[in-house]
Amino acid sequence: MTGSSGARPVIVLDGVSRFYGDVLGISDVTLEIGPGITGLVGPNGSGKTTLMNLVTGLIRPSDGSVRVLGHPPDDPELLMRRLGYCAQVDAFPPGLTGIGFVMRYLLAAGLGRSRARDLALRAISRVGLAEACGRRVAGYSKGMRQRIKLAQAIAHDPDVLILDEPLNGLDPLARAEILGLFRDLAAENRTLLISSHILHEVDIVSDAVVLMNDGFVVAEGAVRDMREELTTHPLQVLVRCSRAPRLAARLLELEDVVEVRIHPDRAGFVVASRDADALHLALERIVVDDGVEIETILPADEDIQAIYNYLVSGSGEAG
Repeated sequence: MTGSSGARPVIVLDGVSRFYGDVLGISDVTLEIGPGITGLVGPNGSGKTTLMNLVTGLIRPSDGSVRVLGHPPDDPELLMRRLGYCAQVDAFPPGLTGIGFVMRYLLAAGLGRSRARDLALRAISRVGLAEACGRRVAGYSKGMRQRIKLAQAIAHDPDVLILDEPLNGLDPLARAEILGLFRDLAAENRTLLISSHILHEVDIVSDAVVLMNDGFVVAEGAVRDMREELTTHPLQVLVRCSRAPRLAARLLELEDVVEVRIHPDRAGFVVASRDADALHLALERIVVDDGVEIETILPADEDIQAIYNYLVSGSGEAG
């Protein structure tokens, strides 16, 4: 079971398949997800959104069963009171302000206007958007739209949060803040299922990870166990910074760094390392010691297809 060890499962999928005509969404998925943060990782088209739509009751399985908190997910009481959902796709009614958007769903759930406003303001404050909540959502940046969708998902204080690519469009500082919020929500004994196409992004915050590809679950388990499985697959990181050649040369001195490729514009490079933690610690140390100005640090294997090939083949070779 993924999630907190020994805890009773909150989300249960038993032999679940979903087809769209002749097209496979997910196939024969059996999962038990407990309290804490579970990362759902896979490239676009792997089945992540289909699985999340099944858990939220937006679609029904072709085969198998889904239970959330012991109930079918299309139970209105569960959907309106105990489950929060942040969709990947933007769908904002025209003309609404940020606070109006969040209040709209609270009012639809039957809350009075005063209570809905209090809950909306609290949620908006938690996502760091209080100063902009009176502005129209149509004028928000992509990152602000992500934050207001997250505020809507948490405003009614749900026990279970289903968050589909919630970090898209956020700058590095905003990502760090929202990841901190996820940890706080999990510490309040909630269950968070967070999807991403970037393994490292959910690795740093999740208690467990589920890897999907082509509608199937490729692997699942505690993050520490997953990391041990991937030790022979070097992590690739893209770095753009001042004095890139010097930083790249310093990193090549590390025992676990297996390759560094300088970008043609000499303002960045890709570094591959067998030890992700050691690489990030070394980057921090060298940046401080040498006075390097960092523009970007991003995973270079964003679609993690090489990791899937590694796990499926068992050969440790990226294909």
